[in-house]
Amino acid sequence: MDPPEHTKYRQPLLKVFSPRTIAALRDSIHELAAEMIEAVKGDGGCEFMSTIAEPLPVQVFLKMLGLPLDRLPEFRAIVKEHMAAIDSDREGSMGRLQKITAAMRETMLDRKENPQGDILSLLWQIEIDGQQTTLADMENYGVLLFIAGLDTVMNGMGLAMRGLALDQALQARLRAEPALIAEAAEEMLRRFTFTVPVRVVRREAQLAGARMMPGDWLQLFLPAADLDASEFPQPDKFELSRENNVHIAFGVGPHRCLGSHLARVELQVLYEEMLARLPAFRLDNDYPPVFHGGHVIGIERMHLRWDA
Repeated sequence: MDPPEHTKYRQPLLKVFSPRTIAALRDSIHELAAEMIEAVKGDGGCEFMSTIAEPLPVQVFLKMLGLPLDRLPEFRAIVKEHMAAIDSDREGSMGRLQKITAAMRETMLDRKENPQGDILSLLWQIEIDGQQTTLADMENYGVLLFIAGLDTVMNGMGLAMRGLALDQALQARLRAEPALIAEAAEEMLRRFTFTVPVRVVRREAQLAGARMMPGDWLQLFLPAADLDASEFPQPDKFELSRENNVHIAFGVGPHRCLGSHLARVELQVLYEEMLARLPAFRLDNDYPPVFHGGHVIGIERMHLRWDA
């Protein structure tokens, strides 16, 4: 959707994902990250994606949304199936989205009758154009939030941790000067941008010599934009003191990522806890990282090692 239709659906969620609301979650995210890191610290290594990068943001978001944590593996499997098939099986997209709504429906209906302090409960209480939220509205909201919350941030965590694992000097500097971690997190977002949003062409247009027709799908490769040499000198280099670091990892305009404040906090907390609790970590040369492409690019598996 475009404004004004888009605005009336987005507006009710702004408070839920505001900087102030998200800041109140920081301590609990620290506790969860610390617990996960301490669980593997004595092992001298871990498969980072499955032990930390996946469960950390997914658990945080399931709690916010109001979905049961014990169904995390089921929910993640559904999202992975959908994301993997978006390009190769667009016609089957509706069936996959219905599978997501079916997985959430019981909890959705329960929150209508038994509201709690979560996003699903909140959405039942709002009005859109003066009308109470319908089940169709809830399912549309649910699918969008489910996919975004259960897949995106973990990929940013994996790419950034690989970058840190390959840069021992940067690790040492951030351990010595933890106040720099927030600044480093922004450069991580620029250098390792991971989202590739999709748009549909509304009218015939020409772009860089390419003819685009109504109905065509565009993939906006934001990672390339954040490596634009005309905008960022030496764009492939991680530069902690980079000036004017106005990246677009979260997009721009009316469709800018609604959860960007949450993502920033989760990423910063992860870096703080990993650097504070672990000695220098590195990639495990016996198990090279496995990457994936798609609408959210990232790492499927990545083994880290450290001296326990």
